[in-house]
Amino acid sequence: MKREKVITFGKGAVGLLVGLLLFGFSSFAQLRTPKYSNEFMSLGVGARALGMGNTQVASAEDVTAAYWNPAGLLRIKDPYQVGLMHASYFAGMANYDWLSFSFAPDTVSRVAVTAIRFAVDDIPDTRFLYDADGRLNYDNIQFFSAADYGFLVSYARKLSSIPGLNLGANIKIIHRSVGQFASAWGFGLDAGLQYQKEAWQFGLMARDVTGTFNSWSFNREELEDVFVLTGNAIPINGVELTVPRLIAGAARSFILSEDLDLLASADLVFTFDGNRNVLLSTGFTSVDPSLGLELNFRKLLFLRGGINNMQQVRGLNQSESLSIQPNFGLGFSANRFRMDYALTDVGDMTDTPYSHIFSIMIGF
Repeated sequence: MKREKVITFGKGAVGLLVGLLLFGFSSFAQLRTPKYSNEFMSLGVGARALGMGNTQVASAEDVTAAYWNPAGLLRIKDPYQVGLMHASYFAGMANYDWLSFSFAPDTVSRVAVTAIRFAVDDIPDTRFLYDADGRLNYDNIQFFSAADYGFLVSYARKLSSIPGLNLGANIKIIHRSVGQFASAWGFGLDAGLQYQKEAWQFGLMARDVTGTFNSWSFNREELEDVFVLTGNAIPINGVELTVPRLIAGAARSFILSEDLDLLASADLVFTFDGNRNVLLSTGFTSVDPSLGLELNFRKLLFLRGGINNMQQVRGLNQSESLSIQPNFGLGFSANRFRMDYALTDVGDMTDTPYSHIFSIMIGF
């Protein structure tokens, strides 16, 4: 009988991962960089996750793990799984689409390929609204899109020397475009791990661990006339850096009865780009917590809730209050098919209507 060759990873693999994390955070923590570079990659995928307040680093167990923590891909039971999601944000002005496919090349590893698009489409270009003779001509209006694309190639592998510990990593490619006016290409890496011990689950995810660099180029011929007329500086080509962030998570499952199970999860997001308006902020790091719950009936029906986006809001009388974004979700699973729904919002401190989000998972 032909034996399958299995490559084992020892303590050196964990040491290499920890060393990579420390190098990334120590190298970029003190740089002056934009706080919200590539923020479309932080919105989240999967209605299950969004309904639970984005608490997935420790508990992600389907194809969405390629985004939340690639180590969680190893918890997929089906040889192949595909997931897709569509969401409309800001009262339908922006569309967010996600598609991911995962497969198992062998018994100890998992691979996934993910595509994300966040865009505002059909933006009118009114530069040529008036003809050469000064007449108003609406036929001259053209339309363009401001679109952001993220592509992930994920790999996860079991650590044979430590039962229950899985490692994962993403190769990340970013493409951003603003019509024919500007575009950028970026490249970065993510690294994560998950550890499961009986009813407890722990996770650690480092996004943009070596920094993600976006190289911007501008079409000066298209922009020069307008910028000169408006007195603005013509943008020049440059590089934008997304600094690392670290997400630590824990989850625990409870058996309530023969038919009911409860999963409680919590995440802490550590950012290193200066003070942010989050629950805990220091000069070195800002910490943004989130909490989630998932109640399931016979692994068939799911009820979810979560809170995140905790911020201090200052009122007209200069008084401050804590604002918390609540989230709610439902799920239905049958055989290898699951449909999830989430009622959530990108920013809870505005009058923007809540977003209705649907996602589908199919195993085969």
